[in-house]
Amino acid sequence: MGRLVTIWNLICRHKYWVVTIAFVAIIGVLDENSLLRRAAHKYEIATLKSEIEQYKEQYQEDTRRLEELDSNPETIEKIARERYLMKRPDEDVYIFEE
Repeated sequence: MGRLVTIWNLICRHKYWVVTIAFVAIIGVLDENSLLRRAAHKYEIATLKSEIEQYKEQYQEDTRRLEELDSNPETIEKIARERYLMKRPDEDVYIFEE
């Protein structure tokens, strides 16, 4: 029983420190909106923002290519020859694999 009284006296003498440490522990680690979770959410937001930028650039590139396809028939022929291995009737196609 003497040990409990000693601990209780220590808590009563330093009650402001005990409350402050408990508050920091709850806010910093244990709470639903803790500092650790906030840091993880900030990292996730930064990752998603960079991903959004990447998709915006890809969208702009695809839009440019689509406009080029709509306006230039030679581009359609070029893509058909390169991607789908199409050829004219009087041509031979050779494929080199590395």
